[in-house]
This record gives sequence, structure tokens and C-alpha cells, in this order.
Amino acid sequence: MTELRNLLPRSENGESEIRSGGPKILFEADWCADGYPSITRVDRSGLVETSTRGIGEIPKFMTIYSLYRSRAERMADRPLYTYRSKDNPNKWLTKTAAETLEDIRKLCKGFIGMGLKHGEGVALMCSTRYEWNIVDAGVMSIGGVLSTIYDTDSPKQMKAIIENSGAKMLIVETKEMKAKAELAEIGKTCQVFCMEDEALDRIRAYGQSVSDEDLNRRIDAVQKTDLCSIVYTSGSTSAPKGVEITHENFCAAASNLAAYLPSIMADPKGSALLFLPMAHVFARTINYMCVFSRVRAYISSNFKNLVSDLQYSKPTAMIGVPRVYEKLYNAVSQNAGMGWKGRVFAMSVKTARAYMQEINKRGKPRIYTSFLRTAFDTSIYSRLRDLLGGRTKWLVCGGAPLDPNLLAFYRGAGIPVYEGYGLTETTAPCAFSPQGLPYRHGSVGIAFPGATLRCSEEGEIEVKGDSVFSRYHNNEEATREAFDKDGWCLTGDLGYIDDQGFLYVTGRKKNLIITAGGKNVAPEAMEKEIERCPLVSQVVVLGDRRPFVSALLTLDEPALRLWLKSQKLDEQMSMEEACKNPAVKMEIQKYIDEANKEESQAESVRKFIIIPEDFTQENGLLTPSMKIIRKKVMDRYSDLLNKEMYTPKKVNQ
Repeated sequence: MTELRNLLPRSENGESEIRSGGPKILFEADWCADGYPSITRVDRSGLVETSTRGIGEIPKFMTIYSLYRSRAERMADRPLYTYRSKDNPNKWLTKTAAETLEDIRKLCKGFIGMGLKHGEGVALMCSTRYEWNIVDAGVMSIGGVLSTIYDTDSPKQMKAIIENSGAKMLIVETKEMKAKAELAEIGKTCQVFCMEDEALDRIRAYGQSVSDEDLNRRIDAVQKTDLCSIVYTSGSTSAPKGVEITHENFCAAASNLAAYLPSIMADPKGSALLFLPMAHVFARTINYMCVFSRVRAYISSNFKNLVSDLQYSKPTAMIGVPRVYEKLYNAVSQNAGMGWKGRVFAMSVKTARAYMQEINKRGKPRIYTSFLRTAFDTSIYSRLRDLLGGRTKWLVCGGAPLDPNLLAFYRGAGIPVYEGYGLTETTAPCAFSPQGLPYRHGSVGIAFPGATLRCSEEGEIEVKGDSVFSRYHNNEEATREAFDKDGWCLTGDLGYIDDQGFLYVTGRKKNLIITAGGKNVAPEAMEKEIERCPLVSQVVVLGDRRPFVSALLTLDEPALRLWLKSQKLDEQMSMEEACKNPAVKMEIQKYIDEANKEESQAESVRKFIIIPEDFTQENGLLTPSMKIIRKKVMDRYSDLLNKEMYTPKKVNQ
């Protein structure tokens, strides 16, 4: 941080004075980059808003194609993408920036030869791999509109996206996906191509008669304001909606991050590991950021290979969702076991958290805490850093809230995990935590460059900025509901902004529980507290229009087996037996009791039921972006809730 100017007046007790009649600017800071200050102010309506200056308006003809062309001009023979061979997974292949651009141009010609016109759509269903990126760029470079389908989507979901987007063509990766398309009868409305049937070669063949001059004319006709993609929301709280995203939305996000984090994005020796589904706007935006920058992108196509891919790529930057960081922590914890190694690991976790909490409260850690942290660094923390490749500078967590205590552990252990916040509608990040930003427990960071944030009187987070969408595809009603009369995008998330511009997300507006007694309860914080129990995998806190708050839980089977063994219980018992086991219930109850201490009686979890299966994409209870679909959980377990959780009162005759 190069400069810090706190212009907020203080009361006699030192607390901030925020009042509509007071000064406009509360706080201003150049947190990490000269010339890109973050400013927190009180707006005309008396609401606190915060913004970070961006690079300004991007050029008229800056498009996705221009990102790849610029990279090829700057670093033609330097690696851009490195990925495992499809034929030999043990072999890694590399494409330079020039080779990648040539692959994109060949597909562009193919699409032109097939008759794809400016503004027409192509749908893509594919896992994270090199071919995803070149098809994506090939469609959009000539003015086409790419609609994304998760590789785990059902035939019904595929058909809904094809119908809403109006795509003329569907490209799928595998024959299994092709079978899904046939089941949904998608071939009746658009052409279906399968990569396993050499589809990309067939598409390229159509372009043999298309000249470079014809291709360049199509590319030059595309402008930043053109629609380039329709990305569908996860559907965790409502039916998926098609978010219209322009070249400008994506390019603004990519160029702003590169300008704000030059030490990471401008490092030619830097690397990023891409493994999240590219159908997710977060992963896709990071891909464009890599292309616009100087870093090399490694592609991990199989989550099972993530640890070995980390070892090979040694990333300086990486994005992930909470489930990734939770699984990494759980794996290390389980490896430590329940004996003396487990106790030492638990002490190291407590020390790392204390170190960051003391920084948060006092500005610096206590001497004794620093001593303990140093002692644990060589034996435990350094091994964790090596597991991540040993070069990490910026690990970003987004998509859903990360447990603040887990984040504190990583940061205290010298592992640079930073949280961010965004939506499909904001082209991923609208708040982020850049490298070097002061630690604030529970915060998702400051406004992303080019974005302005505020919270309404009801606490809803609202956004404006260059990367904010303008409408949902073929859904005018949803578009009207997404903005207020002044053009603020209504996120549906609840939170607050402190007087230094740090954003805190407290829950989801649609998830808000209103008990039968009229008490409003945000379930997310309680869920995170309960999930700290090593035996617990997932939690859904319930209670809307019910007499009390309750919870449905699932078990983490590997952790459960270790715990059962440590307690000299039958470690081979079935999951159904474990759900009803009194000792298991008592262990979980300890964590629920601890969580309840922070809540009023009306907000506390009074009853819980353990179910034997996880919430997954396969059973329809989890979105591809790893969010639990609460309504479907409640529908699936409605009998359990009505007959066991909330037992009807007997009525005297």
C-alpha cells in the first residue's frame, strides 16, 4: 500500500460517523497499485458505496479475438497453454500463442464456411480442455454467440438452453454427451457435432475455401458492444437464466485485473492452473485474463489429477471454489490422523488462525503466536505450500462463501488464499482481494477495478460497472427485476460495507428464513459453523414458516471412518447405521451447541437429522458450480421433514 488517507471524521470514542449530512468521502486508499484508488463515500441517498478506479473505457474494437492476437504479437513463440494429451494422459503438450491463434483462425474459417452469421448462436458442451478455448474463441471472433452447457447437465437442461438461446449448432465433447442430445431430440432444431467423431476436423474442412481476407473482414466487423456469449446461471435459487455478456464485459474484467496486479499478471515466468468448468463465467474470465497477461495457463481436465497437476504446473495463481480448499484441508487433516500427529496438526491450525485473528484485531500478532507459527512453518505449513506447487502468490476462492476460519488458517500458514465475490451477471468478480490487501476476517475484499458497490437499506448488495450485464436472454420480466430505477444491478445477496470499503457477504436474500414466530434468520453463517465438524460434509439449515430452526446434514465418509476407529467403534458400519449412531450424533451436537452460543434461542438449531447420501449433481441437489439447491433438498426430503423433523401436534378431539 503506497498511500492511505482516512478522511472519515471520528466521534469522541473513536468510532466512525456515517451520516447523510456529513462529508461525502469516508476513506480513500491506493491499496495495491498506484493510480487505482479505492474510494468509500456516502451517496446522496445516505447509503455507503465503494468503488475502485479501473483503466477506463476500453477501445471500440477490443474483443476476445484481439486478446489472443495481442498475445501472439507480444509472445508469439512463448507457451500459452499446456495440457495433458488425450491419447497419453502422462504426456503434456504445449501450444504457443502463435499456434493457438492459428488454431482459432482455422475454426473461424470453418464456421464461416458452414454459414454461421454474425449474431447467430453455437452451444458448447465440453469439459475444461484446450479445445474448449479454441471453439469458444473461434465462435466469438467472427461475431457468433457462444452458449455454455455444463458437461454434467441433463438432456432436459441441454434442451432448455438450446431452446432459449436459439443456437444453430451444438458441439459436444463425448459420445455420451451426444447420446444426451439425441435423447433430448436436439437434432431436430440444430446440427449436433461430437469431438470424439472428429467434429473439429470436419468443421475446419468447411473453411478451406475461406480466404484470410474474408476472415479478417468478419473479425474486423465485431465491436466491443456486440453480444458474444449467453452464460446460464447455476439455478440454485431459481430457474437458470441466460445472462447476455458482451466482448466489453469480458475484456474489461481481463484488462482491469492485469493493470491492478502487474507483479502477478505481467510475470513471464508466472503460471495459472485452470481446472474449474469453463462453462462457469468465473473460470472463463480468468482464462481471458491469462491470455491478456503474460502468464502461462496449465489446463487440468480431470479433478482426480489436481494434486499431481499442481506439482507439475507449480502455479503462481489459481482459482477455486470453497469445496476445493475444504477438500485440500480435509485431506491433510485426515492424513495427520487422530494420534499425536493429529494433535500437532490441530495445534498448527489453531496457531495459524490465531496469528491472523490477532493481525485483524491488533494490527500485528503477539510475539508468542509468531514464535509458534515459525515453529510450525518448517514441519507443517511448508509441506502444504509444496503440495500446491511451492510458487503460489495468489489463490482465489469464489463461487460461494469460504469459511472465514478456514481462510484464516491458510493465510496464517503462509498460503495466499484470497476471497472474491461476483455473479454471472457481473462477469464474475465485482469484489476481490488483491495480493497485499490487509486481512479483514470474513471480508470478500474491496470493489473490483471499474466496479461500484453499495448496500441498500434492506442490506442487499448492488453493483454498477463495465462488467455488469444489461439483460437476460429472452426474459424481459427477469431483466426488469434485476435492476432498480437508477440502474443498479440487484445481486440478491445480503451484506454490508465497512468504512474502509471492505465488503462482507452475510447471506442470500432468497435463502432468508422467516420462522413461524416471525424471526428472520440467514442460514449461511450457521451452516459454516456446523461444517467445521470434521464428520460433517454438507449442511442445509431450514425453518422457513416452521416453529423452529433445524438442519439436514450429510457425513464426510473418510473422516467418519477415521473417527470411528479412534473411538474404538465399528469403522465398517454402513452410512445408514452411522446416521443413527448415538456417538456420531453426540459429536456433531457439540459443534451445533458451539454454533448456537452465538445465536438467540429463536435463531439456534434445535434439531438435526443426518442423511446417508451427499447432495450431488447426480441426484440433482447440487449445481455444477457446487451450490446446494435448497428447494430441491426440501422437496426431496419433504416426508422426512414433515414426519420426523417437525412432528405434527396431536389435536384433541
